[in-house]
Amino acid sequence: MAVIIDGKAAAAKVRAEVADEVARLKSKGITPGLAVIIVGDDPASRVYVDNKKKDCAQVGIYSEEFALPGDASQDQLIALITSLNNRSDINGILCQLPLPPHIDTGAVISAISPNKDVDAFHPANTGKIMIGRYSFLPCTPAGVMELIRGAGISVEGRQCVVIGRSNIVGKPMAMLLMHENGTVTICHSRTRNLKEICAGADILVAAVGRARIVTADMVKPGAAVIDVGMNRGEDGKLCGDVDFEQVEKVAGYITPVPGGVGPMTRAMLLKNTVTAAKLQNALLVD
Repeated sequence: MAVIIDGKAAAAKVRAEVADEVARLKSKGITPGLAVIIVGDDPASRVYVDNKKKDCAQVGIYSEEFALPGDASQDQLIALITSLNNRSDINGILCQLPLPPHIDTGAVISAISPNKDVDAFHPANTGKIMIGRYSFLPCTPAGVMELIRGAGISVEGRQCVVIGRSNIVGKPMAMLLMHENGTVTICHSRTRNLKEICAGADILVAAVGRARIVTADMVKPGAAVIDVGMNRGEDGKLCGDVDFEQVEKVAGYITPVPGGVGPMTRAMLLKNTVTAAKLQNALLVD
């Protein structure tokens, strides 16, 4: 049976570290501030935004919500972002995705100042991730790396497979594993022989958004399996991209859903906000 990697415990540790850092910054007269923008009334987005506000309050980060109606124009949204870019009390700007279809997500992301882009989606920040000279990392891949390190799993020299090639998770995840000297294969909807490729992985990261697509026969005995997926199964219950009950019997390490990567994603947003505050106050090396 696999060792279950406890994302809740790991996230609690990160939050405690962030809270200590926030207290230290406040002693210098600096209160990290996060602006959270939500457009429309998508129920899932509302839950995510409310959770982020609660997380900020827990660690002492100032947060401010900006709710725009679903028919708000792209120009209105970018004007709001521009105003937040110019506010010294706002260190991080997060625009909750997805946006309504009439808004160009790429244009909105590009409007956020790279120094306040705590999601690390701005083209300037994604480029820095490519060359390994980044200030911010996308929250989910960063959280996955923390879980891997926390479990004592070495990436160096290992065969790593990432299922999924999104700009938010798959691509940056591959880059981070590569920066740790892993040998990385990215799989996607056009990949042939997916089962065989996954079965050779020492570290398998599933980030494709399809319920239980990773089955036990796709997993190398003893492998570390990191499940980024968050889906609803046929029974209506939350589940990941991995068939947890069966894969747990084969893998060496596994993350559960819920309670695995999800809590770490939220914790890394807090960490990025503190990093942004330090950058903007010339305190990053302090």
